[in-house]
Amino acid sequence: MVMTLEADYAVRIVDALAQAQGKMDAKTISASTQVPLRFALKILRKLVADGIAESFKGAHGGYRLARAPESITLRQVIESVEGPYMLNRCQQDEYRCAHTTCCRFQEIYDEISETVREKLDSYTFAGPAKKTAPGSGKGTARTQ
Repeated sequence: MVMTLEADYAVRIVDALAQAQGKMDAKTISASTQVPLRFALKILRKLVADGIAESFKGAHGGYRLARAPESITLRQVIESVEGPYMLNRCQQDEYRCAHTTCCRFQEIYDEISETVREKLDSYTFAGPAKKTAPGSGKGTARTQ
């Protein structure tokens, strides 16, 4: 499986804002992350709507993180643009098995999805990318 391009771009954008430690205009964000401007603006709107980033209008406007980088997880950013993480669409209520007996893989998909969500929650956008000690629950996002 591959992360969607939109989720990859969202991670790049949040990482750039975390590194900037202040406001950045959309053109600068686009250039520094190599995300097309129109796509960056679309993603920024979602990040603002979810309280991850905030926007400022006017000549000195731009975007910055709405919260401290250490309080923003990789999962929050990915789910901001993709919706709740799940391995298979059959995990969504509207796609649940219509069979009288539930799909035998449902529990497996749920377990894998929960493991991935927990792992994504263990990484934040604080400081340089590094591996954290097991059980600490904190980490940092690493982007390329």
